[in-house]
Amino acid sequence: MLLTAALAMMFVAIVLAASSMLSAAAEVPREDRRHRDPPPLLWRLGWPLIDLVAHRLGRFPGTAARERCQRQLALAGLDFTLRVEQFLAGRMVAGALGAALAIVSAMLVDIAWLPAGGAGALLGAILPVAAVRDRIARRRALTLRQLAFTLDLIALAVEGGLHLPAAIAQAVERGPAGPLRDELERALRDVKAGRARNEALRQVAERLDLPAVTSMVATLRGAERQGADLAPTLRAQAEQRRSERFLRAEKQASEAPVKMLLPLVVFIFPGTFAILLFPVVVQLLEQGMLQ
Repeated sequence: MLLTAALAMMFVAIVLAASSMLSAAAEVPREDRRHRDPPPLLWRLGWPLIDLVAHRLGRFPGTAARERCQRQLALAGLDFTLRVEQFLAGRMVAGALGAALAIVSAMLVDIAWLPAGGAGALLGAILPVAAVRDRIARRRALTLRQLAFTLDLIALAVEGGLHLPAAIAQAVERGPAGPLRDELERALRDVKAGRARNEALRQVAERLDLPAVTSMVATLRGAERQGADLAPTLRAQAEQRRSERFLRAEKQASEAPVKMLLPLVVFIFPGTFAILLFPVVVQLLEQGMLQ
């Protein structure tokens, strides 16, 4: 009875808090997102609340923390999707939601709700950061996988008589979808908007933060500045990127047995032993030897 009353009071409190937050969210000035990418699905579900918290945050936190957060968002390809305040607000909302779910679950199973709420809040606040880091890792892996083919496309276009911007445009148009194509397309848009070509290419290298991409950008900038023939250099870089990809694949294949050892010991071996020993244990029980 006490648990039911507590859950009912919590439900009423949540409803009242949600109502007040929605009314406060209606007063937040609408953001012009015509030139921004749509936020991820889970962010869209709580976007009014996230926008409200971001509006209340103002310029929090300090400059150094904002720059680090902005850097991570750029590496994840989310700098045109989320502002720093919105990302921090998303972490706060996720932490509050995690705490609420953990407290309700703890009350249902009759355990201490305060430690459960703290753990839920911590987990909810960490999940957005983990998602951004995972996105960065996936973008880097996909970029390295597509880099050699993109270099071949640019070299082929240059050999066909196109100048560098037109060659990059052909690579963007005909290349595989992925972060590298998106970043090159963004660089072309920046050039059309009036930014210097070398600066746009340098920012591509900064947003992807990979030595292979930095080398490619340095080659493109140096060849354009010196008027050298780009095609042979791009071909050589494409072959080098393929060799590096094969070496990474061989390294991952050699590491696979070591990585499989822990799942084998923890999950597969106990189940195998249980299946093998079950008939023996049953027989010993029937004979009374284990009683």
